[in-house]
Amino acid sequence: METFKRLMFAVLFFILVASVAGAQGIPQATTPEEVGLSNERLQRISASIQADVDKKVIPGAVIMILRKGKIAYYEAFGYQDLEKNIPMARNSIFRIASMTKPIVAIAIMMLVEEGKIQLFAPVSQYLPEFKDLKVGVEKMNPATGKAELVSETPSRAMTVQDLLRHTSGITSGGIFGKKSIVKDLYNAANLSDRNQTNAELVTKISQLPLLNHPGTIWDYSISYEVLARIVEVASGVELYTFVEERITKPLKLADTAFWVEGTERQTRIAEPPIDPKTGKRSVWFPDVTQRPKFMGGGGGLVSTAHDYARFCLMLYNLGILDGVRLVSRKTVEQMTSNNIPPGYKYSTDIATQILWRSPSLETGQGYGLGFGINSEPRLNPSPGSKGDYYWTGVYGTFFWVDPKEQVIAIMMTQAMGQARPYQHRLRHFLYQAIFD
Repeated sequence: METFKRLMFAVLFFILVASVAGAQGIPQATTPEEVGLSNERLQRISASIQADVDKKVIPGAVIMILRKGKIAYYEAFGYQDLEKNIPMARNSIFRIASMTKPIVAIAIMMLVEEGKIQLFAPVSQYLPEFKDLKVGVEKMNPATGKAELVSETPSRAMTVQDLLRHTSGITSGGIFGKKSIVKDLYNAANLSDRNQTNAELVTKISQLPLLNHPGTIWDYSISYEVLARIVEVASGVELYTFVEERITKPLKLADTAFWVEGTERQTRIAEPPIDPKTGKRSVWFPDVTQRPKFMGGGGGLVSTAHDYARFCLMLYNLGILDGVRLVSRKTVEQMTSNNIPPGYKYSTDIATQILWRSPSLETGQGYGLGFGINSEPRLNPSPGSKGDYYWTGVYGTFFWVDPKEQVIAIMMTQAMGQARPYQHRLRHFLYQAIFD
């Protein structure tokens, strides 16, 4: 009798999962071969990820691969919470960090299409406190032999497009990268304070000097925090409300939000491993069970592989999913094309290189409006197609969309800084499995 109950429970659970997947609208390929992928070769992914879980390189992971609009590979590995011995599930919820940025970029472009924002407009048109920004230039004082900060008037006004493509002149603080007086000022301003609003953060940023003249250098920065405030000003609602009402609900992204509500959802939160040196989890991973005061545009969202796949499918379908259109075909084409003009300089700061985030002429990478762009595949150390686009999150998440090969790939884990090595490896694993 007990065996029969367990069997019935398993059957009902499978039906439930299948119905949920169906309701969310991602068809499942009968076999990977149906969409031109070798199941045998895809198992190289499973073997590689499981080996790393066994060696405790990562606690666990969820990987989803779509081809021709259908799920061809969808597996969970290891542990959602290693210390509590909770297995990873395909619907585990992850902190996606900078994978928030493409969603905020879509929010901006929706408002552009509605005529509420213009890409070429000065940022000060929406945020008046940005009107009198100065550039901080370090110059050596011959009398003291020390570098001093000299203020210069920007060569031109910072635009909304500059914010979207990281050419705003704004930089980042943090502990990584080349030190500078301007970055020291950013660090001293406590910009990462989670007990502030977007409006309060933008006020802080407006009182700091720019590191570069707008439009002269690509530098990965906190520009998306400024974009978050522009969404709020242009739409008249808070960022999280706009994202929920205009993006996640229409796309049926049930588990994508700035915090995890409800007991059931909270049992699905993937956690980083405990640091053996401290006996605690990394302080870099925020508690997502409580509604935060700060919900910015540069990071902060949580999501599942399945939810993010639906977001990617909307992009792959050029702005529409299940009859719901967020943006036009031309807008997606604009966002996923290289927006960095020839001759631009790129930051050589190591902080921009950590997660393969910096565009580079050497590796054939550019940057669009919210996405890294594979501009010259022949120069790229990883396989792909001209025009495929991608992004990563510092907590170990990443995705890419390859329209030419009709591919979407997503990997979710919670291990600091692990996105870069896995995105290279998974690209090789995926493309070697294509046989049509």
